[in-house]
Amino acid sequence: MAKAKANGIEIEYETFGDRSGRPLLLIIGLGGQLIFWSEEVLNQFVDEGHFVIIFDNRDTGLSSKMEETGIPDVPGTLSALMRGEKVKVPYTYYDMGDDAVGLLDALDIKKTHVCGMSMGGAIAQTMAISHPERLLSLISIYAPTGNPDLPQPKPEMINLLTPPPVSDRNVFIEGWINTLGIISGSGFPLDEEWVRRVAERVYERSYYPEGVARQFLAAFGRGNRRRALPSVTAPTLVIHGDEDPLVLVENGRDAAGAIPGAELMIIKGMGHNLPYRGPWPQIVEAISAFTRKVGV
Repeated sequence: MAKAKANGIEIEYETFGDRSGRPLLLIIGLGGQLIFWSEEVLNQFVDEGHFVIIFDNRDTGLSSKMEETGIPDVPGTLSALMRGEKVKVPYTYYDMGDDAVGLLDALDIKKTHVCGMSMGGAIAQTMAISHPERLLSLISIYAPTGNPDLPQPKPEMINLLTPPPVSDRNVFIEGWINTLGIISGSGFPLDEEWVRRVAERVYERSYYPEGVARQFLAAFGRGNRRRALPSVTAPTLVIHGDEDPLVLVENGRDAAGAIPGAELMIIKGMGHNLPYRGPWPQIVEAISAFTRKVGV
């Protein structure tokens, strides 16, 4: 792994495959670290001819922590939003998209295929909106559009995103397994042993709940991308599960309907699954066919 100066911060990143391959930037979701991308998924991407870049978003993993922005007040911010008040957030998805572009600059990559999952998909959307010249294509996987008119997840699902901080390693791990068991779809049972191993690594590498909370609040700064999505010019593939309880499938249909020429792939029985086995072999296959068609 290595660090790069990007957009005024440090980004921890790693690359896989031959640089002559089709460049593919992978952006992880809320609170995710680059270790969320399983070796199996990364190797499959490489075998399909990609040069893969993964990284820790700001405020997670080994990338810069935005401590200067203060301790986030998630309940207070949500209450203010419910009252119709304007709120100030530490940063936005657009700022995080600029981080990713800064990483591409540091790696001297002019254009790339950009694939994001969940929050990472929202960040990828901002890149397609604000930096269209840098994208070969956009792949948005169970990502929100920020459209307030769409059906929203149940409150208990939202609460899963920002659990209270814990000081006990085992409590964190068991909570993680429980959460992923709830949000994974019925068609792809959770591999608890793999999740446990990853949760252990997450805790030991960088357990930082303040950063996760700030990332969560980033959704409410310039949050509605629906109005800007028709301006996206990159060839786009939208992938969503029909059993996603966090980012409901209507978001996938909304994105595909908004972006000109976008392709939509809905996977039956898929929820909000981490990139490991389950539906991911077919997701990688679909992405690879798409990037091969688009080209470099």
